[in-house]
Amino acid sequence: MARPENADRPPKAPTDWVTRAADDAVRHAGEGAALITVASGASPSGPIHLGNLREFLTVHLVAEELRGRGLPVRHLHSWDDYDRFRKVPAGVDESWSEHIGRPLSAVPDPWECHPSWAEHFKAPLQAALAEMGVAMEELSQTDLYRAGTYRDQVLLAVRRRDEIETVLARYRTKAAPPAEDVSEAEAAALADSVANDEPTESTDTMARFPFKPYCRDCGRDTTTITAYDDDTTDLDYTCTACSFTGVTNLATQDEGKLVWKVDWPMRWAFEGVDFEPGGVDHATPGSSYTVGKEVVRLFGGRAPAFVGYSFVGVAGMAKMSSSKGGVPTAADALKVLEAPILRWLYTRRAPKQAFNVEFGPDVVRLYDEWDALGRKAADPTKRDAQVLAWERASATSSAGRLPTPPVVVPFRVLSSVADVTAGSAELISSTINHVGHQHSSVEDLEPRLSRAMTWTREFVDPEDRTVVRETPDTERLASLSEAERRWIDLLLEGLPDDPDLDPVTTLVYGVPKLARGLAVDAAPTDEVKADQKAFFRLLYNLLVDKDRGPRLPTLIVALGSQRVRSLLGG
Repeated sequence: MARPENADRPPKAPTDWVTRAADDAVRHAGEGAALITVASGASPSGPIHLGNLREFLTVHLVAEELRGRGLPVRHLHSWDDYDRFRKVPAGVDESWSEHIGRPLSAVPDPWECHPSWAEHFKAPLQAALAEMGVAMEELSQTDLYRAGTYRDQVLLAVRRRDEIETVLARYRTKAAPPAEDVSEAEAAALADSVANDEPTESTDTMARFPFKPYCRDCGRDTTTITAYDDDTTDLDYTCTACSFTGVTNLATQDEGKLVWKVDWPMRWAFEGVDFEPGGVDHATPGSSYTVGKEVVRLFGGRAPAFVGYSFVGVAGMAKMSSSKGGVPTAADALKVLEAPILRWLYTRRAPKQAFNVEFGPDVVRLYDEWDALGRKAADPTKRDAQVLAWERASATSSAGRLPTPPVVVPFRVLSSVADVTAGSAELISSTINHVGHQHSSVEDLEPRLSRAMTWTREFVDPEDRTVVRETPDTERLASLSEAERRWIDLLLEGLPDDPDLDPVTTLVYGVPKLARGLAVDAAPTDEVKADQKAFFRLLYNLLVDKDRGPRLPTLIVALGSQRVRSLLGG
């Protein structure tokens, strides 16, 4: 039989959304470009939550793909810390309302642990990104504006303000309502977004001026422009908050910033951005990206390749809004998820797909899926899009392979043992050895062990926790039936002083067989199956005062023979 023509060809490399986005960035930059710039941006107005994290990881993954191709690339991240402080979130003293309108970088940190409001919320995200192997070139918009970096761009925008207004006016009536599948909370977040941060009612041309000064006296952006002289570049304003009247010269002073829908496309042109994602609110008709595609031409640039990403939430919660506080962040997720697994959640789905990060019972299933995918990835013949996502999540060019435990114990086993023992990592480690996962030290189980302990302690519903009895249930023990007494006696007779999982499993399932005169390895009859069910319920009652709980062999090994004997009246 003739061999197929492609028998000796290597298998086609899998592709995914990252591949396609990187292709778009290359096309935008042009073949042979000296540098490909992929950009992200975030306003540190509050906790940088798991929805914001998509901004960072989308760009990071594209940058990593380009690096893997040997192309020159930079991940440029802009901290929009020159944005105004918009509202006082829950949990912060209302006196902070005096800072509304000031740059985030000029608002004091209420918790007094960082130089400013902006730095307070940047720092934990920066630490989480480092843990996830994300390296990027960070820019502070406060520093750039105040240093006069954008002075020429500001002057250009002001000179061409009529053309900018023509573009903005054309789109002003095209803002689309939220899609039907967007929740009420999501709609509120869209309405509050900087993506639509533009006056829409006033017909005063000064109210639509593309530059907004911060008051020289009180530092707020509660300013009304009263006049502008094109020849001198003097801009006159009054402050409605403190009644200050001032003049700022746009050619020599740097006391404000461009409005958002002009600022964003200006930066595309200034930095030569080839790819930048954005939330869906930035891509609706009349919003930031659609308007920016035209405004950027006035700065001599063109819009970057773009993907809109959907919301990321937490199971059972509406879309997170960073201005409200109290929402899970990357640092929170890394308490229970290994860094590669958190990366994987964002890698395996295209940006347009919404998803939840799970903190509840599905964490166990998530770890099982990850471990199964790791086993699949070990077989080079099974490399597909799923394995590609695993590879992207597991390592980065700057950090190398991200930390995973040298000895991989299923998360469900670690969390179950942590739940039962409620003890130290050393005690859990010792128990894990007995349940069949040999290792030489606690470090062999990290970083998963710590996450299992944290998840069990902080995220498992108290009603679902396993609380081992402190003392025997003497009343129940005194009322045992003859069959129940026989089961307990057989268990205690066969229980070794230093139990291991396999023999204990055989014993627990074998007791009802022995009680009926069968061999421990005999096939269970219907009567034996019924006895096993009743026996297991009895053990749970006597050990943890419930009808069910962790897998019984694991529970017995975790408690140890001495404690089991004391609770069973032995």
